[in-house]
Amino acid sequence: MSQLFSQSLKVVNAGLNSFAANVQQAGGTVQPLNWQPPVQGDVAAGLDLAQLLRHPLVERANQQAFQRYLDAQPALVDVLPASEAIPAMAGRKLILHAGPPIAWGEMCGPVQGAIIGAMLFEGWAESHEAALRLVRDGAVELQPCHHYHAVGPMAGIISPSMPLWVVENQANGQRSFSNMNEGLGKVLRFGANSPEVLQRLHWMRQELAPALRAGVRILGPLELKPLMAQALHMGDEVHNRNAAATGLLLKRLVPALLSSGLPLDQLQRVCAFMANNDHFFLNLSMAACKAMMDAAANVPFSSMVTVMARNGVNFGIRLSGTGDTWFQIWVTARLPKLRE
Repeated sequence: MSQLFSQSLKVVNAGLNSFAANVQQAGGTVQPLNWQPPVQGDVAAGLDLAQLLRHPLVERANQQAFQRYLDAQPALVDVLPASEAIPAMAGRKLILHAGPPIAWGEMCGPVQGAIIGAMLFEGWAESHEAALRLVRDGAVELQPCHHYHAVGPMAGIISPSMPLWVVENQANGQRSFSNMNEGLGKVLRFGANSPEVLQRLHWMRQELAPALRAGVRILGPLELKPLMAQALHMGDEVHNRNAAATGLLLKRLVPALLSSGLPLDQLQRVCAFMANNDHFFLNLSMAACKAMMDAAANVPFSSMVTVMARNGVNFGIRLSGTGDTWFQIWVTARLPKLRE
């Protein structure tokens, strides 16, 4: 024992950080271990969970789910208004948002702001105050994008007339959807809803989307996994860095756009918008990943995670074997809401 305390301490600390601080102050080396009791200390639930580890039934289910994920072949097939791509949105004041379900009063400010912007964009209200009254009165439905095979960055807002990328898994015919990237600066996905944000959204609906629809239909199904793989080799990680992927997309789209017969000035604006936005491919990669993960969903007994999503307040996951059930945790303090 005396020999132990005469040596330089090298400690693995599991527990309060203050313990590690005391060891460091005494000159020891500490490796913090981020650990907490499984299932919040519920012994019975922990033992039940332990029995599932390497369980043959679960292992076989996970192999099946993972193979479906590997076999998925997402391809860009169309550009459509949300109400046409997702028939459940037609004729309804329905807005989709990022992450798991959350009530209006619990949402963070940026998501609330983006929803207000979408309502103004749709013409459901003429002012912020009128939009707030509508949503508080329950006249607008708010549901997660994932409930409709859709995704979106940050606030993730999709409203009925917004144009969507339509990605189809060529292995099973299942479609997934994403809105389009607005670029940087003041944008809806960060909660901005000023006139310049709405003006850009209107242009995207009126001019960008019809051009892209024409180009995609001329191009035919564009396989996205090979394009994403090439972008990774060129230095992208297809999330925060999309310069290579956007360039590769433009390489395929621009010749199709030029053969579409659309007015030259429209094509110039469309190409300039895409070329000036290195993140333009981001939303398309999200839809492709959604198609691959959806392929792995609904395999009984599988513990494979098929959804990981947040709404600015809650973080939630879905498992293949538990269907539409969300498992959520509160991940941030309550943030200031829109003034009402």
